[in-house]
Formats: sequence, structure tokens, C-alpha cells
Amino acid sequence: MSIEQLILGIILGAICFFAGWLVSSRIGQNRMANAKEAASRIVADAKKEAETIRKEMILEAKDEQLRIKQKFDRETQEKDKELTKLERSLRDRELNLNRRSDVLDHREKDLKVLERNIFEREKMLKVKDEKLSSLIAEENSKLENIARMTSEEAIQQLKENLLERAKQQAAESIKEIRDGALMQANREAREIIVNAIQRSAADHSVETTVSVVNLPSDEIKGRIIGREGRNIRAFEQATGVEIIVDDTPEAVILSGFDPYRREVARMALEKLTSDGRIHPGRIEEIVKKCEKELEEIVVLAGEQAMVETGVLGLHPELQKLLGRLKFRTSYGQNVLQHSIEVANLAGLMAAELGLDAALARRAGLLHDIGKAIDRNTEGTHSKIGSDLLKKYREGKVVVNACASHHEDEEYTSLISVLVQAGDAISSSRPGARRETLEGYVKRLSKLEEIATSFTGVSKSFAIQAGREMRVMVEHDKVSDAEADQLASDIAAKIQAEVEYPGQIKITVIREFRAVDYAK
Repeated sequence: MSIEQLILGIILGAICFFAGWLVSSRIGQNRMANAKEAASRIVADAKKEAETIRKEMILEAKDEQLRIKQKFDRETQEKDKELTKLERSLRDRELNLNRRSDVLDHREKDLKVLERNIFEREKMLKVKDEKLSSLIAEENSKLENIARMTSEEAIQQLKENLLERAKQQAAESIKEIRDGALMQANREAREIIVNAIQRSAADHSVETTVSVVNLPSDEIKGRIIGREGRNIRAFEQATGVEIIVDDTPEAVILSGFDPYRREVARMALEKLTSDGRIHPGRIEEIVKKCEKELEEIVVLAGEQAMVETGVLGLHPELQKLLGRLKFRTSYGQNVLQHSIEVANLAGLMAAELGLDAALARRAGLLHDIGKAIDRNTEGTHSKIGSDLLKKYREGKVVVNACASHHEDEEYTSLISVLVQAGDAISSSRPGARRETLEGYVKRLSKLEEIATSFTGVSKSFAIQAGREMRVMVEHDKVSDAEADQLASDIAAKIQAEVEYPGQIKITVIREFRAVDYAK
């Protein structure tokens, strides 16, 4: 190789190197530009995403603010309702105080009238004493002159005459006073009871022994039954309530005499059908959970009853038993609602009579507490309830009101009498106990039909929700003795042909009326 060729090769190599360097430099610049462009796009996308996130966070914050505001509004409304209820309670108490003041003023006026009458009677007695003294003197002189009796004999005869006359006058005065007092007492008692009933208006509902559970679809009935009926058997064993699956569309029926167990079953079945997972293990788990939830409901029901009646300081166990009465019925009447009404009635009547209204409400609220456990304990509910109240250290008046409201024990206070009266009023209202309106009307019609079927009966009326019969007889066909026998015969026929709660009083009225016309 010559030098010229070597130099030419070197020059060509330098030229190639320089050309390669230029090409790589141009490629690097292009890559740098592309990288910058990609970085700009990433930054722009990041800014857009950040803006989107910021807007979403603002929306979430606004939603949270709205939820907090709604919660605050609900709490404010609940507090407003509580304040309204307290204001209503204060107004009622103020009305009670005003009514009591009016009653006291009326009694004060009556006392003044009685004082004036007594003063006038004393003056009349003084006049009679003076007349009697003059008569005694005249009688003495006549006896001595005509009968020629000794003074001792005359005094003895005068004593006997005066004693007989005094006895007769005393008997007449006592009868007059007793009749007047009885009329006054009956009138005041009627006013007190009527006022109490008018001011205590509680709703009544007739409950049955079945509950209907609505289903999302008829397909769920197959899951409730389970393979070879294992699910329905497990449910009935866990709850003690029978499930009736029939042709009723999208519904099954729960049947059981215990409303408490039936409510547990209803809650459990609704949870199971909404969840869709139904098998024996799941059934037992849901039933236990519902039992705990119902215990909380029971406690709240007891608290609500205490608030409605103004009864405070009950033992927690008594409060729980009181709440269980929400799921206990007596002849179809809800026992908790009945107890609240008896408490209000007893409290109102006690206030009218000047007794301890708070103690009367407490006794009325707890008078049927034994019905919360009477199905699991031997004895009457009044005996069970009084033993419970003694156990939790309730006062003697409250214990006696519970024990004596069905006359199982003697009354020891007037409050016990008021509780029994409130119990009778609450139970005897039309529709308060087990009958529907149709059955109620049929029973009263049957009572009147039985009474009018006897000879001599002109009219008959079923009153006081069918707890009393007034029978009018014709005086010329039925004598006084026959009227007494007629009452017994009507009572015997009613016992044989009519089913009814409690007892029915039969009153036969026989009177003579003379009618004429002035022309």
C-alpha cells in the first residue's frame, strides 16, 4: 500500500466518522425533543387527573356536609318533638292543677253551705228543746193530776216516751243524712270517672296469633322449606313458631300463641329472605341475633312506657319485664297499652280525690307485671306480680294494688281501689278486648235476645260493653219475688249459651206507672 492510499483511507475514515457523529447527534436531538414532548403530555395529564381528584374530593366533602346537615336536622326535629311533648305534658299538668283548684273551690262552697245548714239546725234544735221542756212540764202536771202517779213513776214513763221519740227522730235524721251522703258520693264518683276517661284516650288493637311475612318472590318459599324440609324444621325448632307455607302469593304465615317468640321468628325470617342464605346453621345464627335485638326493643318499650306515664326509678329488671308486656296480649288486648292506660286513669282519679297521683300511676303501670312471666311460672298473675314487686323493693301500696286488683287480697289503700277501677274501665271499653266489632255486636244482640225471651219482659238493654243487662218487666205479670227469680234464670241461660270475658250483672227493674191526660 502506498502512502497516498493510506492518506486517502485516513481521510475517508475521518469523513465517515464525522458523518456518523452528525447522524447520531441529530438522532439524539430528536429523542430529546420526543422526551420533552412526552414529559409535557404526562404533566398535562397529571394536572387533569389532579383537577378531577380535587373536584371529586370537593363533591365528597359537599355530600358529607349534606349528610351531617341532614343528621343535624333529624336530631333537631327529634328534640323539637321531645320539647313539644314536654310542653304538652306541662299544659296538661297545668290544666289538672286548675281543675283541682276549681274542685277545691266548689268543695269550700259546699262546706260553707253545710256550716250554714248545721247552724240553722242547731237553732231549730234549741227551739225544739224549749218546746220539749214545756211539754215535759205539762205532761208531768197532767200525769200527777189525772193518773195520780208518783213522781218517780211519771219520770220513768216520760223517759220511755221521750226515748222512743228520740230514737225515731234519730233514725229519720240518720237515714236522711245517709241518703244524702250516698247520693253526693255517687255523683262525685261518676264525675271523677267520666273526667278520667275523657282525659285518657288510648288506642286499642286486637291482636291475633298469626303474623304474615311478605316475600320478595314465590321462589324463596322453596329455600325456606329446604331439601326434604330441613330448613323449615330447623327454623321451627329454633323459634318455637310454626311456618305455614300455602298458596298465598309472595307470603308465608307464622303461627304461635306467644307474641314474643312470634316476633323473633318474624324478624329472623325477614332477615333470612332478604339475605338469601338459608340453611340450619345460618338460621340458628340469625335467630340468636334477633333475640338480642328484640331484648333491646323490649328495654326501649319499657323506657317509653315510663316516659308516657311519668313513672321514674324502676329497677332495670322491672323495666325489662314491663317492655315484654308489649308482646303479651290478654283477650286480644295489648297488656302494655292496657297498663299505660290504667296508670293514666288511676293518676287522674287520684288527683281529683287529692291522693298521691304519682304513686297511683306507678301502681297502675305495674299492676299486670306478673303477666310478663305467668306462662312460665305457676300461680295467678296478680300473685306472681306482687312477689316480683316485693323482690325489687317496691312500696307496700304498689304491691297491694297488684295483689288486690282482682280481689285476691284485701285492699289496704284507696290507691288499690283506684287501680282496680282503672283496670275495669280499660278492659270494659267496646273493642278493647278480643272481640272484633262484628263479634261484639253479635254478642250484645244475643244477650238482649236471651233476656226478652222470658215471659213478662218488656225491654232489655245491654250496657257497659255487655258487662251489665238492664231488664224491664211488666208489673202486672211479674211480682217482686218473681223478679228476683227471673234475674237468676236469665243469668243461668246466659252462662249456658254465651261466651264472654269477666262477668255480666243482671238488673231486673219492676215499676208501676200511672198515666192520664188533661183535656
